[in-house]
Amino acid sequence: MISPVEQELLAALVQLDETVKSLATARPKPSLLPLFARIDEVAAQLPRAADPSLLHYLHKKSYQKARLFLQGRDTENQLGNCRHV
Repeated sequence: MISPVEQELLAALVQLDETVKSLATARPKPSLLPLFARIDEVAAQLPRAADPSLLHYLHKKSYQKARLFLQGRDTENQLGNCRHV
């Protein structure tokens, strides 16, 4: 079970994913900056005791990995350049 802050973060990450997927056909192109700002705003509300993997993904701006983590699909994440999944 994820916390209310994590639920809000997941919603923002899903919205970002959906918006990015629509970029190819969207007219006019939506700005992603408000979505990034919202993710940063919600992520700042996470407690220091939040899962270290989630905090790592957010710090590295690995939003897809953070989304998969919050969806309980962390096993789908690939090893990154930093040697962290």
